[in-house]
Amino acid sequence: MAQLYFYYSAMNAGKSTSLLQSAYNYTERGMRTCIFTAALDDRYGQGKVSSRIGLQADAQLFDSQTNMFTVLHEMHSSAPVDCVFIDEAQFLTKQQVRQLTDVVDDLNIPVLAYGLRTDFMGETFEGSHHLLAWADKLFELKTVCHCGRKANFVARLDQNGKAITDGQQIEIGGNERYESLCRSHFKSLVWKD
Repeated sequence: MAQLYFYYSAMNAGKSTSLLQSAYNYTERGMRTCIFTAALDDRYGQGKVSSRIGLQADAQLFDSQTNMFTVLHEMHSSAPVDCVFIDEAQFLTKQQVRQLTDVVDDLNIPVLAYGLRTDFMGETFEGSHHLLAWADKLFELKTVCHCGRKANFVARLDQNGKAITDGQQIEIGGNERYESLCRSHFKSLVWKD
């Protein structure tokens, strides 16, 4: 029986690497996979999932208007899909997470979603919020803060390396813009009050 999995973490924990390895395992066994990534994140090129260690794969794009169930139902009708992978799952909408539950429950296709749990202010993203609530299985991928403790927060930094404490929730960037921190260091930079 298919299930919805959510693999979450702070940045630089290997989410994309894990996704690409899992997708490769399915493909190596002759199974058909479908990989999705957010259209708004084009740091590594449109329609690509890339890891920091150099792995990459082509991906379908989703934006806030994509009906995940309709797209996957059509794909599955033309040739069976054995597993769906979602990179940057924090950018899914509530409705899209619900559509993914329909993919699992009605089409019997497992869905593995990978994304950030929280934004630069320590608040959940819409997609992450609903994946945390509705996924069948939750897995935390771990990374470390500069102090050596588990990093479970991400701070947004300005050009001088100082934490930014307001602004739009979504701003695409990598290590030049964000830093993964433990709660203690995150609080000292972002939750100063």
